Amino acid sequence: MTAAPIANHAYVTLVTNADYADGAEALMRSIALTGTEADKVVMHTGGVSENDLKTLQGMGVRLVEIELLPMSDAFNARHSRKAQHDAAPFTKGEKPKFHTPLDNFAKLRLWEMTEYRSVVFIDADALMLKNCDVLFNYPEFCAAPNVYESVVDFHRLNSGVFTARPSKDTYAKMLEALGAEDTFWRRTDQTFLEHYFPNWHGLPVFYNMLQYVWFNLPALWDWNSIHILHYQYEKPWQAEHPKAEKLKPLIDLWWQFKNGETPDLAALTNPK
Repeated sequence: MTAAPIANHAYVTLVTNADYADGAEALMRSIALTGTEADKVVMHTGGVSENDLKTLQGMGVRLVEIELLPMSDAFNARHSRKAQHDAAPFTKGEKPKFHTPLDNFAKLRLWEMTEYRSVVFIDADALMLKNCDVLFNYPEFCAAPNVYESVVDFHRLNSGVFTARPSKDTYAKMLEALGAEDTFWRRTDQTFLEHYFPNWHGLPVFYNMLQYVWFNLPALWDWNSIHILHYQYEKPWQAEHPKAEKLKPLIDLWWQFKNGETPDLAALTNPK
């Protein structure tokens, strides 16, 4: 049974498997430490067992079970893991084996959550380091640019963090646009949201600081300004991955949150 909402605003994430349930635990702990009074919501699909959600149930998190979007078989085939990665391979980093592109579209379900006046969506592979409640007053649709390699990236959004105003009407229109005949969304929900909200408002990169900035654009990194840290591509809970050594300080930070510790954020040092 889904718990009733408490606040008018919510931080929402999506969990589609056990790995992202681990991610959501760290994220929700980090959000709680910012002192927010907003609801903390985890949307979860049938790919997550009750056991995977057990820890989240005891964290004051509102769990909302959802289904994948009701798209056609042809749409689902075009956006399967193999088809999507064959048509638009990831060349900048390594996506983990549990990554299922089709699941990404399920985050659009948050527009059905009309019990909230406004929500901030955050991917489960992220941490909140500073209170972000100001974002609840921002318009729909705000997102930070997809900056992790060069300033050229500023023209594209990253859908790991965004502001939204739930609306059944908006949700219905989204489904219609999403499933238009023969559509292929190269980066799934990210490409779709950029298409659906062509005049998206840009948030500062510090509200969705992508981990590759740590070694690609170190001059842009500032722990004092970072509100949300996003572990794009390789995940901090992966036992081994190609960039683990480069990203060790960020991975260590994630594990502190995951293990229920309170990291000393003031002691973090910027990359040289």
